[in-house]
Amino acid sequence: MRNREAGMTGHAHKSFHRQRRIWSVIPKIRLMMAAIVALLAICWGTMVTARAAPQQNETSSNSPGLSHVPTITANPERVMLTNGRGSTHIEWDTGTGSMGFVFLTEDGGKPLPFASGSLGTQLAPWIGDHRYVFELYGDDQRQTLLAKVAVLGSAQNTSSRQTVSWQLVGRWALIIGLAALSYFAVYLSSAGPVRTVFPTEPKTSPRQLHVSRNLLLGMVAFVCVDAAVFHSGVYVSILAPNSYAGRIWRITRAEKQRASSGLKEVLVLGDSRIAEGFSATLANELGSPDGLRFISLAEPAASANTWYYMVREVDPTGRRYAAIVIPYGIGYEPSSADGLRISMTAPLLRYSDCFNFASGFQRWSGGARAFVACILRGSAYQDDVADLLAHPVARMISIRETGKVHARREYKGRDYDLVGTSYDAATGQVTFAPKLTEAQRLAFRKSLIKPSQSDTEYSLKLQRDWIPRIMDRYSQSPTAIVLTPLPRGPYLALGGFSGGHESVLPSSVIHRTNFALPEHTFDFLEQPENYFDAFHLNAKGRQKFTEMLVSEVVGRVRSADSKPQDNSERQFAVNRGRASDQAN
Repeated sequence: MRNREAGMTGHAHKSFHRQRRIWSVIPKIRLMMAAIVALLAICWGTMVTARAAPQQNETSSNSPGLSHVPTITANPERVMLTNGRGSTHIEWDTGTGSMGFVFLTEDGGKPLPFASGSLGTQLAPWIGDHRYVFELYGDDQRQTLLAKVAVLGSAQNTSSRQTVSWQLVGRWALIIGLAALSYFAVYLSSAGPVRTVFPTEPKTSPRQLHVSRNLLLGMVAFVCVDAAVFHSGVYVSILAPNSYAGRIWRITRAEKQRASSGLKEVLVLGDSRIAEGFSATLANELGSPDGLRFISLAEPAASANTWYYMVREVDPTGRRYAAIVIPYGIGYEPSSADGLRISMTAPLLRYSDCFNFASGFQRWSGGARAFVACILRGSAYQDDVADLLAHPVARMISIRETGKVHARREYKGRDYDLVGTSYDAATGQVTFAPKLTEAQRLAFRKSLIKPSQSDTEYSLKLQRDWIPRIMDRYSQSPTAIVLTPLPRGPYLALGGFSGGHESVLPSSVIHRTNFALPEHTFDFLEQPENYFDAFHLNAKGRQKFTEMLVSEVVGRVRSADSKPQDNSERQFAVNRGRASDQAN
């Protein structure tokens, strides 16, 4: 009898446990379904939030497509203004090689001609607190619209800060709401009836909580995920090609992977002034008889600290180039653009750069963001990630694009000048030459930036701090460092840019170089006929600047080659000894 009862009991227990396992699977399935629903909700919420990101695309047609698809892009599309002014780069391509016409509309006003050509890039340095629409047409009568892009200027005022604040509140409210939705989805998916009365919270726990350990493990896991996605090179491969970070990564990767030409290679660094004023194609034509090949890594908005990391990336051994040309001159670096400098340099940073990179920022907030970006790389790509989530298909199409890779080589500069245009610094009055179009007049008027003293001093500080670091990197290398002054502009009366080059770098830094071009080498270019706005050389000035720079470099190389090898080595040692003494 007992055996029978025991058998029945055992059978009952088995049935109970079997049923318990079956019922225990159901809540897990429900839990998984609830988690999936919550994940989809979070993704949807992120997509909605991403559409309000500062650098979003207005429509998917704004993103560049394949080489046969007409495209026009603006970088950036959301321009943060400093002292009421900002700039963006407009890049277009008809895709077929046919002539294209770019028209500009400000706040829904009258369309004005902005640029023309089958493809090209043009700076718009006069962005204000308005909405601009750049439209690419296949004809000058505006009958065939090919593509368009919108640019919005955002002033740093109280209203904009309030708007950003409300956007931030909205984002956090959305995140909290989604978290609450996820919690209730998981709770309602559990087995059994819904509780209306909850048990009393226990005052003690049977297990040790290990709060500090779990918090530390969570932080480590977060850093590891960031490293796997952003530090490993996975995400940089899908950066927006026309963003500052995407372009820096593309040109440095292409240069790093480029095979040696077998010639004496000269690397030229710089910002938009060199990008507009120096032609590597022309330089190679002029320098090839002497066995020189010029490579330009000049990129708009790149400052001296970015140059340092670019050089480190493309020349890890410090012996790849025969010479490196480093420009210097009066400029300005708005501290409000710290986020831009961080994001564009982020693809080149390492964990060990956190202190050095952060030291190059004037404001403590910028330094803190730079420090965090070196550790958590994803923090520097927030806008790019938001844009990717908002327009994933357009991003993939733009990444596959290959038609604009050679646009830098084909670019020949702007084909108009400022002859006949006068500027009165006392009154700010501008008298334009009749030949200038409305768009060209608008571009010049808005390029008359009067930077603050702090912005000018910040530019000088970056050059004084980071150019010597580049020189230190090559202190034991045969690579020659060439310092070249930049032409200041067509109107020296423009406030903040009339100072001499001697105020930029101390003489001790200039004397450390293998050779430096005289300070007044390019003074002859400071004429309206060589410029298309207040700062940038046109096609004619581009040719003259390139010819003079190549002539100076070739002359110094010939002089060095004409000396006996042992004398040059002794001179090199003497120069290094002097540099060491001056450093001490």
